[in-house]
Amino acid sequence: MPDEPFETGRLYTPRVDRYSQIAVRTNRYSVPVRLIGKRVRVVLHASHLVVYDRNVEAARHERLIAKGGCRLELDHYLEALVRKPGAFPGATALDQARSAGKITPVHDAWWAAAVRAHGDAEGTRALIEVLLLARHVSHEHLVAGLAMALRAGALTADAVVLEARKVAQAEDEPAEHPSPAGAGGAATVTFLHEWRLAHFPRTPGRCPKWLLSDRSWWAAVRARRPVRVISVGGNGGAPMGFGTS
Repeated sequence: MPDEPFETGRLYTPRVDRYSQIAVRTNRYSVPVRLIGKRVRVVLHASHLVVYDRNVEAARHERLIAKGGCRLELDHYLEALVRKPGAFPGATALDQARSAGKITPVHDAWWAAAVRAHGDAEGTRALIEVLLLARHVSHEHLVAGLAMALRAGALTADAVVLEARKVAQAEDEPAEHPSPAGAGGAATVTFLHEWRLAHFPRTPGRCPKWLLSDRSWWAAVRARRPVRVISVGGNGGAPMGFGTS
């Protein structure tokens, strides 16, 4: 018997067009926008197809049976849409994501609130940033995070993802430690500076290197005062400085 499984799918090598789509037989499928202009390898099976960039899986779609169809994955276009948020509301990929249940009424409600608070372009960009960050969060936790952030009026991507991670963390914790916010039924949001103060070690030997030289951080830790982020950038996104309030 051969060591490697025998490939039963049919092989195609289409080139990705400027719309980030490939043609496989009579239908079209989306791939990540970073592959525009490249030739990819497609293995077509009876019920699905897999797209490879070199030997790495880049996309996977349920196979379209009818001719002339188009299957688009919203996630494939997010890097382009965050630069041009005006194209997001009318995107075919958005309609397909909504039909598939990937964009829920909770998404739409948070989006509408963000647009009212920040304007059309910035509010839409905020939702796209949520979807980009959500690649590392499950769909169920993201929807819960959106709902909690919406109730608390937190209309930034960081707040949504932080709430989603809090939900995920709460599921992993024992049931005998309920969340204090749950008793009153009101949503609360833990902002990033508060989370960092609660989770970073308070001993120099275990603290991230980029905090060791920041005297205001240690002063805040000793006094247990809130920390205000002065600027963000560099060091992999770590804060460059802190001030106490």
